[in-house]
Amino acid sequence: MKKEYLSPTQAAKILGISRQAVIDRIKHGAISAEKAGRQYIIPKDQIKLDKATRARKAKSLLAPTPPEPKEKITQDASEVLDSVKKHGIKSIQLWFVDILGILKCVSITEGELKEALEHGKGFDGSSVAGFAEAEESDIIAKPDPKTFKILPWTKETHLTARMFCDILNPDRTPYQGDTRHVLKRALERAKKLGFIFNVGPEIEYFYFKGDKKPEIIDEGSYFELIPNDLANTLRNKTVRILEDMGITMEATHHEVAPSQHEIDPKYTDALTAADNVITSKYVIKEVAQQHGVYATFMPKPLFGVNGSGMHVHQSLFHGHKNAFFDKKDRYHLSTVAKQFIAGQLKHAREISSLTAQWVNSYKRLVAGYEAPVYISWAQKNRTALIRVPLYRPGNEKATRVELRCPDPACNPYLAFAAMLAAGLEGIENRYKVPDPVEPNIYHMAMEERERRKLTPLPGNLFEAILETEKSKFAKETLGEHIFERFLFNKKKEWEEYRIQISQHEIKKYLPLL
Repeated sequence: MKKEYLSPTQAAKILGISRQAVIDRIKHGAISAEKAGRQYIIPKDQIKLDKATRARKAKSLLAPTPPEPKEKITQDASEVLDSVKKHGIKSIQLWFVDILGILKCVSITEGELKEALEHGKGFDGSSVAGFAEAEESDIIAKPDPKTFKILPWTKETHLTARMFCDILNPDRTPYQGDTRHVLKRALERAKKLGFIFNVGPEIEYFYFKGDKKPEIIDEGSYFELIPNDLANTLRNKTVRILEDMGITMEATHHEVAPSQHEIDPKYTDALTAADNVITSKYVIKEVAQQHGVYATFMPKPLFGVNGSGMHVHQSLFHGHKNAFFDKKDRYHLSTVAKQFIAGQLKHAREISSLTAQWVNSYKRLVAGYEAPVYISWAQKNRTALIRVPLYRPGNEKATRVELRCPDPACNPYLAFAAMLAAGLEGIENRYKVPDPVEPNIYHMAMEERERRKLTPLPGNLFEAILETEKSKFAKETLGEHIFERFLFNKKKEWEEYRIQISQHEIKKYLPLL
């Protein structure tokens, strides 16, 4: 007798679920199927059963496989389903980032949500930078219900919500290319040592008239308030949206360069903070676009003025107690804090490609524009790589260390993971912190820098890549998959840049040579 087959669409009608749900169950192994070209075909006798058998089969299909007992609908997931129903949300965006930190999204309807919360959403990872190869492309985006938020600007049109996703293999284990998991792994290491890693990023960016050339929209300077200022309106609207999404803002203001601005999300645990960075950048761009301008996180879009950094304030807590504070110390820093600083100083060159990951990043890290160039720490000196803000009596929870080399174009999951891992290594190995450097390093003679043994950060992306490539520490922190693919991507970027002919070269050499 000739074997009969059903398409996923036909099987979906029989089972009373969506076509995509059938595809996902095939990928999870809950439904057996064969491949006919690029399409799945399902043996009919597996789907078209008598009523009693079908009920048992359906129950079996919905039951988690052995590794999946935790994938049942949790309280958080139930709250998401209730919220979607209550607010009449018709579209849910599942967010994740590629290896470079570029935001990716797949949208589902409310009808697909329960399935996605239980089993995740399958997709082809071979088309995402740094993810799977073609022969291992099937991976799963598993939404994190704790990150569920309504996108406020969609309330008047098509109400939409979003969740961040963890990326999984078909067997439900963490996918080795997921940068969010790299940070989770580093945070778990800190947890085993009794620490909670909190960070507060300062996100700087520019508003321009468009994305073709950097035409400024204001001539403002640091903290300047300009009457009838479009940029101020954009910042205020951005902050209101982010507050509606549960992201508290400590401050927002005009920065040093013309058309340059800053928002400062309140410090929180590093995973939430990284999610907040991605969300903040998206909202900043969305609001700008709604008003006919362009927001960019390019580190150095204008020559001769400050670039955009993302100074990251860091602290370790034991429960509610700040592990960085010691009231008896001259700098009010504990031994743990000093060891943490020492670890970051030791590995600063190795992780530079993660905190400043683009060719353009190194146009910002030059002397004279409030960006760090040499590896050092200080309290008052803003030319140092790490600054320790002065202690205010009675505010020991605010004791922190500020790493000044990251820029807002980095992948925050990888950057925060590398920063934490470097600090923890310093603690575990009891590294000794060098003396602080308070004089302005930009004005320091070369002999003085040599006497103080001040080592520079990498001068360009290629130099940074070479430092990362030979770093056992970086490879262990990232994992082999991300380590290799990140370096491959960055080498390709450098080679593309290296062979370009710039306007500077044409202007300088064409008349001369």
